Amino acid sequence: MINYIWFGIVSVGILVGIVTGRGDIISQAILASTNSTVELIIKLLGVMCLWCGVMKIAQKSGLTDKLALILKPILKLLLKEGGKDDASLGSMVMNITANMMGLSNAATPFGIKTMENLQRINRKKDTASDDMALFLVLNAACIQLVPTTVISIRAAAGSKNPGEIILPAIIATTCAAIVGVVCCKVLENHF
Repeated sequence: MINYIWFGIVSVGILVGIVTGRGDIISQAILASTNSTVELIIKLLGVMCLWCGVMKIAQKSGLTDKLALILKPILKLLLKEGGKDDASLGSMVMNITANMMGLSNAATPFGIKTMENLQRINRKKDTASDDMALFLVLNAACIQLVPTTVISIRAAAGSKNPGEIILPAIIATTCAAIVGVVCCKVLENHF
């Protein structure tokens, strides 16, 4: 649906530009935006490679394993059935740990595996379980210790201090995760 909306907006804009005799301005704007997009992507690519390397070092050094040790007992308290299933818990810990370290590409396969494992132990196969809903909230509102994507975009856009977002990101994502978990726990008693 969103594709149709964007197509409509772009089409109407181009049509209005042509009807009002400003087609040359539209052409110049399209060329300028494509040039700036390519420049941003090239800048972003370098910074993202740097952060992916740093995150790989954190993973190889065992930092992500230490985070996983901290997360396991917390998740066992929050989850009903999923906290008792080692396969679900293991993939969930890896997903959340990867997200916390800014490795969202690495987190995606673990998230899919977690949902498969949670579906396997789900009693109502046609309805998402409380643990599935809680996992989705934790995945979406995951605490970001290193928000690599935002830092990379800020660096590519020429920020003087792209890393200054780290503390506000930790605070904001922690608040979001807490509110999400509380809402899930309150709502699971009613639905």
